[in-house]
Amino acid sequence: MRCAPTSEATLDNKMLSRREFVLGASAALGVVGAVRPLPSWGSDEGPAIPDKDGMIVRSLRFLDLEMPVEYANSFITPVEHFFVRNHMHEPSTLDPGEWRLSIGGEVEKRLTLTLAELRKMEQHTVINTLECAGNGRAYAIPHVPGVQWEKGAVGTARFTGPRLRYLLERAEVRPTGKHVMFRGLDEVPGKVPRFIRSIPIEKATDGDTLVALEMNGAALTKHHGFPARALVPGWIGAASCKWLTEIKVLDKEFEGNFMSPGYRMPNQPVKAGEAVKVENTHPATALNVKSLIASPRDSASVKSRVIQVQGVAWAGEADIAKVEVSTDSGVTWQPARLGKEQSHYAWRLWSRSWNAPKPGAYTIMSRATDTQGRVQPDSVQWNPSGYLINIVDRVQIHVQP
Repeated sequence: MRCAPTSEATLDNKMLSRREFVLGASAALGVVGAVRPLPSWGSDEGPAIPDKDGMIVRSLRFLDLEMPVEYANSFITPVEHFFVRNHMHEPSTLDPGEWRLSIGGEVEKRLTLTLAELRKMEQHTVINTLECAGNGRAYAIPHVPGVQWEKGAVGTARFTGPRLRYLLERAEVRPTGKHVMFRGLDEVPGKVPRFIRSIPIEKATDGDTLVALEMNGAALTKHHGFPARALVPGWIGAASCKWLTEIKVLDKEFEGNFMSPGYRMPNQPVKAGEAVKVENTHPATALNVKSLIASPRDSASVKSRVIQVQGVAWAGEADIAKVEVSTDSGVTWQPARLGKEQSHYAWRLWSRSWNAPKPGAYTIMSRATDTQGRVQPDSVQWNPSGYLINIVDRVQIHVQP
């Protein structure tokens, strides 16, 4: 369902298109297990979400909005097209004048800071590609529970605020401080556990980890964590807690639902559908290397044989080294041209012009390689939550006579 105008054995070694998935073309693609159709969200009818025109609604209970892939066409994603992931209800009321950020735990000096005080501090800007760990979960076979994201739970924005390292230095972290916990002001329904996460002290004191106050040059919007959020660049989106109100230095990793069993990966490969004990897992942290085809759209019927294949590619804490495109279902690969705009932690735009030799059906694929030597794979190991899926992207198009 798009917003109305105004306003989780092996995954299949080919990323299924929505059309293939819905039609259940498992035999043709060699998929083991039943194909579960994706939900039908309708076309352009749905509730109005202010300032989020055209977004795909994945949940209204706790607002989850996905960016349509065709919006991945700029280095900086406009806020209105930036995906939204909420684990709880957004704060119903929040007075910035009354809001406070506390810093405590394994520190010598407890701090309580106002928004005005944070704004007076030296500000640092980081351009970061933020991606939900479950992006692509809808393509997991067998099916896994969770928000059924397809490809668009990702976006790149310019975040600005004081370095978290500076705040921790002011608080004077004790030698016992090993992890840093974030708690937000999400409104928790019933007995649902609070959304609380922690990151290692080494990442917390990295010079690019922020208490972000701005997004794309303006104050954070409510959907994206106003008045302040953590920004943990290159890591899964869940690390960057929104509506931040408490930072606590701990002597170990925080023990809570959203650290364990949530947001964890198996230590060893597991068979599809197999349960994994928590003690055999580790936290999901940095993002994988990944590319996305923004144009042409999947199932498009095009008139011209001259086709511009375009998209984006990102690699968490690494940089993109190259992107390759295949127009013959992966038989051969050709280099794409990378865009000039570049920043550590941020995606790169890429494009390749292709002349279709004749009318007919074609499968276009993209794969990225990063500066750590990681290559976007043809298949990835299944995991119970559908996290960090980064199979080569593909779209099917038809070139008209």
